[in-house]
Amino acid sequence: MHRLISRLVLLVAVSLTVSGCGGNSNDSVVAPPPPTLTETFTGTLTLNGATTFSFNVTGSGDMRAQLTTLSPDSTKPVGLSLGTWNGSICQVILPNDNAIQGSVVDGRASTTGSFCVRIYDAAGTVVDPQSYVIDVFHL
Repeated sequence: MHRLISRLVLLVAVSLTVSGCGGNSNDSVVAPPPPTLTETFTGTLTLNGATTFSFNVTGSGDMRAQLTTLSPDSTKPVGLSLGTWNGSICQVILPNDNAIQGSVVDGRASTTGSFCVRIYDAAGTVVDPQSYVIDVFHL
């Protein structure tokens, strides 16, 4: 019995010593992520209408277009897309033809460059003008 208690005490002592040691001796400093820019675009969408906004990305990384406001009918679907901008045309890459208020389109830029967000009457159903706010988040 005495031997069992001695072993138990030794096991507990070793466990406490091992648990006290630890940590990573290769601590390295992790750079914070680059700041995300927010650009806000506003306007009014009409029947069969479309508007394109361009923006520049300064580094590779995620980007997001969010239809923040759609009024007066926030449930009426419209088109929202992300694409590349060549100076005059938005080459749509990621479309959402059924966007409602709160919808997002997520993408990733592999390099710096010019990109675009486009809002449009995808199905010809915007009978009454719709005011909108689009927020674009990117590097």
